[in-house]
Amino acid sequence: MKIILNNSSMVPIYEQLMDQIKNEIIEGRLVSETALPSVRTLSGELKISALTVKKAYDRLEEEGFIVTVHGKGSFVAETDKNLALEACRKTVEDEFAKVILKAKNFGFSKEEIQDVVSIILEEDK
Repeated sequence: MKIILNNSSMVPIYEQLMDQIKNEIIEGRLVSETALPSVRTLSGELKISALTVKKAYDRLEEEGFIVTVHGKGSFVAETDKNLALEACRKTVEDEFAKVILKAKNFGFSKEEIQDVVSIILEEDK
């Protein structure tokens, strides 16, 4: 499992870690029952706090992506691909909602927000 964290990103480290592990699971690179590195091991490899890794693992467990067995470690859960994709969709929707609220607080109109989204989507082509 290759994790790349961006310390200068506005996205918290634990969320970056969660997103990358989720993507590995959804894309089939991490299959059910695969053991994840221990909190201590992963924090050492990534040079981040063990509490940050623990928070990411706890959230992944809450969302049903991993299971933790006391004394044995954390493992990829048996996941339904549709459920996993829905969780990702929800995450994206939540992020959009935050950004739209921020834009509204700055005084953007609905049309201006839609224009910004359209411009960004066009840049990706």
